[in-house]
Amino acid sequence: MIRAAEAMVRCLRSEGVKVVFGYPGAAICPFYDELYRSDIHHVLVRHEANAGHEASGYARITNKPAVCIATSGPGATNLLTAIATAYADSVPLICITGQVSTDQIGCDVFQEVDITGAAQPFVKHSYLVKDASMLPRIFKEAFYLAGTGRKGPVLIDVPIDIQNTLIDFEYPETVTMRTYKPTVKGNPMQIKKICEAVENAKRPLICAGGGIFLAGAEKELIEFAEKAKVPAVSTMMGLSLFPTDHPLYLGMLGMHGVKSANRAVNECDTMILIGARVGDRAVKSPTFLAENKQIIHIDIDPAEIGKNIPVDIPLVGDCRTILSELTEKIGVVSHDEWLSELAEIKNDIPENEETEGFINPKVFLRKLSDRMPADTVCVADVGQNQIWCCNNYGIKEGGRFMTSGGMGTMGYSVPCAIGAKMAAPEREVIAVCGDGSFQMQMMELATIMQEKIAVKMIVMRNNYLGMVRELQTKSYGDRQIAVGLDGSPDFVALARAYGIESDRVSTMAEAEEKIEKLASSDKPYLLECDVYSLESTL
Repeated sequence: MIRAAEAMVRCLRSEGVKVVFGYPGAAICPFYDELYRSDIHHVLVRHEANAGHEASGYARITNKPAVCIATSGPGATNLLTAIATAYADSVPLICITGQVSTDQIGCDVFQEVDITGAAQPFVKHSYLVKDASMLPRIFKEAFYLAGTGRKGPVLIDVPIDIQNTLIDFEYPETVTMRTYKPTVKGNPMQIKKICEAVENAKRPLICAGGGIFLAGAEKELIEFAEKAKVPAVSTMMGLSLFPTDHPLYLGMLGMHGVKSANRAVNECDTMILIGARVGDRAVKSPTFLAENKQIIHIDIDPAEIGKNIPVDIPLVGDCRTILSELTEKIGVVSHDEWLSELAEIKNDIPENEETEGFINPKVFLRKLSDRMPADTVCVADVGQNQIWCCNNYGIKEGGRFMTSGGMGTMGYSVPCAIGAKMAAPEREVIAVCGDGSFQMQMMELATIMQEKIAVKMIVMRNNYLGMVRELQTKSYGDRQIAVGLDGSPDFVALARAYGIESDRVSTMAEAEEKIEKLASSDKPYLLECDVYSLESTL
């Protein structure tokens, strides 16, 4: 017999887990004691939310469930934002929390909180473990739930007395869940209808979302688009599915997207939505949009199909499996006239004005992406910096762009980049954030140094919460309140205080030199960019 805490570690090892992200506390100490005896590497974050964000970055690169850990009470509640962020973007996480002893649950004892109840809207499923012998089955189910169907976070809350209970350990080889059977293979009749619709369309268009990454179907998407000769746009979460310069790719659609993508969406006669939710930032008026075109919607989650936009041909299933079948069965098609028309409207790179004494963030990001290796991972935070990255950072073949989409969580980029770099240490990983969002995550500079993680960080400093300031200027008569960031630290000096090499760039004349220093460094590096305070997202 072994302690249940040891069984928890053995469960993780059985699932191939090599790295976990967390912050210890009394209620989770038995589990940490067993981690100490194991070969699983634990990354100590400086705030529990960052444990979730770092696990998110790790999961999005490996496309497998990643593990984050917190103690009971405030440790668990601090993790909630990261859980909600992962849920909104369908990122597979296993969230392990400690809990007070089972005989004290409901007594409002020290650091007790109903975390399974609090997390209920943001998880695929949650477990409050009351029988230690059930832990192996629970862990097996949790990894299966998190990593299949529409992926997402699963919470396992383990009371301290349960962790210390002795049990017989045997890890299940299979999972049987009567009420959970996600559809993988698409309906053959619907696949036939989609092929006919694409073959008969004059102006077809693919709208690809983050579900393609979750299905591991990047290669299959491009193969289908190229064989069917169908142009494509992407949602924000679908950025980097196509290289920016791919001849069929028109850019990101939506309120912050590019004109060529939005015009293609408006003028197409058949739109193929794949792994996309059709959220409000992508399509402002879905019902109006659907009036003059045929809508095909492919998604693993049947609840998403038809939720936000009327659908003519629905198809539930795994994007990778379905795209492979579509590529195999699609006939010879030609959309040359449509492609020629789109080639003419595809956005030229605009000539952006420069403000003396500041860098132009859009031009700077183009220069940065030109210099970085093809397989670089770029993680954008939330705010103006996110939009500048989406529309100006050029993705090369093999590159990856990541951000917080559905939840729009500030303070996501640096911890996500840490997780991504730990998952793929051979790749360059860059976090781009604003001076507001950086101050929500700058404690992770300590994690970077403790773990010796060579993440590159770009901090766009305009001394404002830029996106909110821009909204107040345009929609609220320029009545600015609570958006000035006076009192912010010298980020260069701050990074150096942590032992991180850092620098500042204030003019475009010196941009390439500073980018070269950042790109050629093999250590953590922070570059602070002085941006004009009234710079806009346009």
